[in-house]
Amino acid sequence: MDEITRPLRIPPQMSVYADKHNIFHLVQSLVSSLAIDQPEEPIPYLIRLLRRSSLHIPRVMVLGPPAAGKHTVVSSEPYSQSAETVCVLQGWVLDGIPQTRLQALSLQQAGVIPEHVVMLQAPDDVLLERSRGKLVDPLTGDVYHQTFIWPDDDIITQRLEKAQGPSEKQRLAELHHYHCEVPGLLSAYQHVLKTISSDQPHTDVYRQVLRFVQTRQCSRTPRILLLGPPGSGKSHQARLLSEKYKMVDVCCGRLLRAAAAGGSSLGAEIQPYLDDGRPVPDTLVLQVLEERLSRVDCSCRGWILHGFPCDLQQAKGLLESQHEPNRVFFLELTDDICLERITLGATDPVSGERFHAVTRPAPSSQVQNRLKTRPEDTSCSSLLYSGGDTGVCVQSVFPGAVHINADQDPHSVFEALESRLTTDSHELS
Repeated sequence: MDEITRPLRIPPQMSVYADKHNIFHLVQSLVSSLAIDQPEEPIPYLIRLLRRSSLHIPRVMVLGPPAAGKHTVVSSEPYSQSAETVCVLQGWVLDGIPQTRLQALSLQQAGVIPEHVVMLQAPDDVLLERSRGKLVDPLTGDVYHQTFIWPDDDIITQRLEKAQGPSEKQRLAELHHYHCEVPGLLSAYQHVLKTISSDQPHTDVYRQVLRFVQTRQCSRTPRILLLGPPGSGKSHQARLLSEKYKMVDVCCGRLLRAAAAGGSSLGAEIQPYLDDGRPVPDTLVLQVLEERLSRVDCSCRGWILHGFPCDLQQAKGLLESQHEPNRVFFLELTDDICLERITLGATDPVSGERFHAVTRPAPSSQVQNRLKTRPEDTSCSSLLYSGGDTGVCVQSVFPGAVHINADQDPHSVFEALESRLTTDSHELS
């Protein structure tokens, strides 16, 4: 029974090899192509794919309300192809579906998994105006509008006809239905989604869409390290990244407490240090991290580590391990702001959620009464990254790290982190 319930682990050397050679991304691309094309001879088909110089196959969805300009973007898109084999080997662009979360899930189950999803948005009054003023070229079927899109060729202009469309009441009903379905669609594709305003010239919309589509999604398994003083928001940002990108949130302090409560021999060694409020020796901490980061969920989905390292020796130990990070972010904050956040903040020991007396008060008196200050918030580590010698030394171990101003609202910090996850320039290895 122990063998059945024990979390599956991937040997560190295997995980490093798989990440170095993009094995997980390779398998995902091959399986996705198989599910879409469903060839009668799968093995020869896979061999042909593997012989190609690259498996970066553009898979794009364009979503949005009626009259947002989806068809205009798609018809301009250089990746758009119609032949089935061309779609599989060179890429595809899909618009008009899915329109509901259920349709999105059905497509995912069928193996139709986009690499980029564009959500076009515009105010309802703009969309209604576009619907009323549609003109169609009877020869090509291309759609124009006297205000938004007008042909340069006078011959085309002369033959345009008013488009037959739904009534005003039907348009309003379609918009209402779309607004009801938007949250589900956003949830289904949140990890590959970019929202773009279509209330601007269609050429500008197209340039933004093309720029996004031409951005390679990170093929390497993300191993993210968040550093910064207590109060800089590491736990909150780790939770946001984990929720959106499905990476594993690895909090070192929480991991040590779980290990101590687990009843293992390693946990028994850790427990006295936690009871006395002493730092856990690096050898024990690294053993716990090694066990957790070797599990299959971390190896396949990636991870976000925070709460470790706390000094130069720990930083070197992590860098020399089989689980060195390939993305490091420093959340920078002044001592004064750190102190304010720490003194006004506390943690719910039941849910693990973090609350703040001003910015995020406890939802009830019951939760308020059980809030506790974390031991790490009152330790000398509060000055670790605030300009002291230790913080400078830790930063020197990760010279390619990205520094982000944490003295702004959490959403802005998250956007800054997220923007660097779609590029490869910041990878450390």
